[in-house]
Amino acid sequence: MPQDERSQAAGHLKLLARGEVEVIGRLPWSSNRTFLATCCDSGQETQAVYKPGMGERRLWDFPEGVYRREVAAYLLSEMLGWGVVPETVEREDAPFGPGSLQRFVPSDFSQHHFTLVEDPLNHEMLRSICAFDVVANNADRKSGHCLLGDDGRIWAIDNGLCFHREPKLRTVIWEFAGEPLPEDLAADLERLPEDLPGPLRGLLSQGELSALERRTESLVEDRSFPVPDPDTHHYPWPLV
Repeated sequence: MPQDERSQAAGHLKLLARGEVEVIGRLPWSSNRTFLATCCDSGQETQAVYKPGMGERRLWDFPEGVYRREVAAYLLSEMLGWGVVPETVEREDAPFGPGSLQRFVPSDFSQHHFTLVEDPLNHEMLRSICAFDVVANNADRKSGHCLLGDDGRIWAIDNGLCFHREPKLRTVIWEFAGEPLPEDLAADLERLPEDLPGPLRGLLSQGELSALERRTESLVEDRSFPVPDPDTHHYPWPLV
């Protein structure tokens, strides 16, 4: 990552972690209560997506505190060096109680995975998100969860339903199924088990961390993107 991008990311993280949080309003179309907010400190400001724990729907297969998996997804992206998840932090002192704050990404919201994949120039970034979802065991990668930012990058958002111990991969990104895993991604994945648990300690259980390591090692060993099992539900709903 270039130095200017690292500086910007550090600035966003500081505002998300320390800035005064003001809720602007609720974001539509979210299954959980999700809010647009601003984080302000010393004259600096950034917009954020705030997901309070108290606004989560109870799920039979995931424990409470799904917002913490949003934080874990960001940290995993950074550990891999892929930068596919916007800066995300956990805040205890947010207006509606503990939750996650993720940098709001200004985007072309008419674009999503199904439109982005039509351009081969986007495939490198989409392959990174695809590999990320495999190791994170993302159970809800909808097309609209891939954003084309104003910076030209494709960002992966809404990563709360990740890291389950049991196989739950449900995604719309199957275009690369069976293709060889790019060597640069494989090299990053090979290093990951050496760094675990790292900053993921305390966010995921030991069983989830062990499953993450097994998925990573399996993907590296196979050296190819997985092919969906026709006997499983491998697409999320709705698709977009």
